[in-house]
Amino acid sequence: MNFTFEQLFDFTKNIFVKIGCPERDAETAAEVLLSADLRGVDSHGVARLSGYVRLWEAGRINPNPNVKIIHETPSTAVVDGDGGLGLVVAPVAMKVAMDKARNVGTGWVSVKHSNHYGIAGYHAMQALQENMIGLSMTNASPLVSPTFSKERLLGTNPISIAIPAKEQPPFVADMATTTAANGKLEILQRKGENAPEGWIQGKDGNPTTNPYGVKEGGSLLPLGGDREHGSHKGYALGSIVDIFSAVLSGANYGPWVPPFVAFLEPDPNPVGEGLGHFFGAMRVDAFRPADEFKSHMDKWIERFRSSATTPGHEKVLIPGDPERELEQERRKSGIPLLNPVEKDLKALGKKFKVPFAE
Repeated sequence: MNFTFEQLFDFTKNIFVKIGCPERDAETAAEVLLSADLRGVDSHGVARLSGYVRLWEAGRINPNPNVKIIHETPSTAVVDGDGGLGLVVAPVAMKVAMDKARNVGTGWVSVKHSNHYGIAGYHAMQALQENMIGLSMTNASPLVSPTFSKERLLGTNPISIAIPAKEQPPFVADMATTTAANGKLEILQRKGENAPEGWIQGKDGNPTTNPYGVKEGGSLLPLGGDREHGSHKGYALGSIVDIFSAVLSGANYGPWVPPFVAFLEPDPNPVGEGLGHFFGAMRVDAFRPADEFKSHMDKWIERFRSSATTPGHEKVLIPGDPERELEQERRKSGIPLLNPVEKDLKALGKKFKVPFAE
């Protein structure tokens, strides 16, 4: 069944208010979460709402945090999220990065003591409205094994970069550094489908297509799947995100990252505070005139779009195209929810006495 953005936004905002978020923070959190559903990243949208509530019930989320800068230079800062929702902490930190870029050309912000922040792309895209290039990274639940390892030491650790253009839509790359995000496994579990080969390895280190393989002690694989297909590169990218997000900020890193998933418990001996993020903003005119740059971005995009295609494919896509097209469609026709997700949200509504999608 499809639901309008407004229906899901109001419901999500009201749930966040019920757990103690101030109205403005609840609106921000709902907007970030729903941006994933609009862009077709269903694994990171309202399907995750009950997960945030679960963390709040466990005392792992501060619904009314004092998010503050604890160290800074003209172009850099470290932000302490005070245990808040990453959905709220991350927009504050990205604004700090953009403020610094506005003043000195670039801004770089590392964050500690935060939680899951939704889709990386939302935060990177905030820079587009000010003729800036945006960058967003976060570490995540330790579900990923490095190449040649059976241990879960990294998260899906996404990277997003958003680049403005002039007449063309912006270039927006938003990707996990694993072959697939854990949320996609959750969708497969709800659908009763197997995982593609190359996504998961079992507890014994052998490949598996069991969508419950990670819950049963296995792990997600770095981008590439195995060494022969470049998993060492995915491993390196995930490591970079972990270091920039957490080793640099003072958050937990590697296997000590506090998990979002229900089947893992936080390590009793943390090495830092909460989960970490990293943000960057670069003013285009700190490098060349913005209009000149954006005209050349148009030329870049147009040339790639006109590329000769392989058999069976009509066009070459630019990063961000599928999500943008889905957002346009879903704003018109509504956001589809799987039955288990709808059931989960109705249960949340009943629990907090918030009518669902009315």
